[in-house]
Amino acid sequence: MRFDFDPRKSQRLRKNPKRGIGFEEALAIFDRPYYLDQRSDLPEQYRAIGWVGQHLYSLIFEIRKDDEGEFYHLVTLWRATREEERIYAENS
Repeated sequence: MRFDFDPRKSQRLRKNPKRGIGFEEALAIFDRPYYLDQRSDLPEQYRAIGWVGQHLYSLIFEIRKDDEGEFYHLVTLWRATREEERIYAENS
């Protein structure tokens, strides 16, 4: 699985106290079981809810293609809401 993201946006997310991590750390979501659903149709975006360290996060991404094939373009992330925690608990 390949990933792509804006490094400047990642740094802004890391500095935001409500986020606390950047995309580099958020990739850990895909190392453990996670919940996946489709967030929107236009543009087609997906939400992965999973663990990064001791905290549950939601990560929004798009599946894009280039000459090498598909890759995940990371859009944004945040600490999981109570509703997202409930969804994760019920589906994992």
